[in-house]
Amino acid sequence: MAPMGPAKNSSTSDSSSTDSSTTLDADEVARFAKLADDWWDTKGPFAPLHQINPTRLTYIRDQLCTHFARDPKAPPSLSGLTVLDIGCGGGLVAEPLARLGAAVTGIDPAPENIAAAKAHAHGAGLDIAYWPATAEEVAASRDSFDAVLVLEVVEHVPDVPAFLKRIAPLVKPGGVMILSTLNRTLKAYALAIVGAEFVLRWLPVGTHQWDRFVRPEELKTGLSAAGLMLSSTKGMVYNPLTDVWSLSSDTDVNYFATATKG
Repeated sequence: MAPMGPAKNSSTSDSSSTDSSTTLDADEVARFAKLADDWWDTKGPFAPLHQINPTRLTYIRDQLCTHFARDPKAPPSLSGLTVLDIGCGGGLVAEPLARLGAAVTGIDPAPENIAAAKAHAHGAGLDIAYWPATAEEVAASRDSFDAVLVLEVVEHVPDVPAFLKRIAPLVKPGGVMILSTLNRTLKAYALAIVGAEFVLRWLPVGTHQWDRFVRPEELKTGLSAAGLMLSSTKGMVYNPLTDVWSLSSDTDVNYFATATKG
């Protein structure tokens, strides 16, 4: 999910709309494909994602720099690293990482999103490999990356442990996977569903299903079963008084997780 804001990518729903060969949900893909022209509109339906981007990019950059012994203050700090952004949408995360020197591949099951991402990257003069593909399709190609990003995805997946096992091979030995998702707490229900969807209208009603939110301990178990070791968990909180998002020890609603592959 997008933290009390529009989810950036897709994979959910019931079995009637889910391809049995993947963890993809066709209804989710179609919903976000319809919004493809709005990814870079800072006041449009993805405005909350633009607002949280500095915070999540700080977490991603710092985790990658720590793991790969880079200086985050020495640009381009991610030079030489290969990064896969699963469910890249319009490229809101891929572009800043490319500017930090990473060789970024962005995948999304909606061709409309990929078209929007390619057009924006071209206009910005950035070389990013964008492909309309599922994570399973990329895993089947036996490609692997130094870092795999799974941002606002797992809360839309019917079977999280199965999904993690399918995408774990995408991480090179010695590499990392960075995820962001929502905790299954009453606080998350109140803020991310009631508040974000019904009160503030930051999200279309029905964007999220609370029973698919993932507790940190559940994510840790799923990662472990997939051969990945959880190394970091960090919350992200919103201050309504300052209208600012920040990293926090509070993981009750939105949180990040980093896992490593030995």
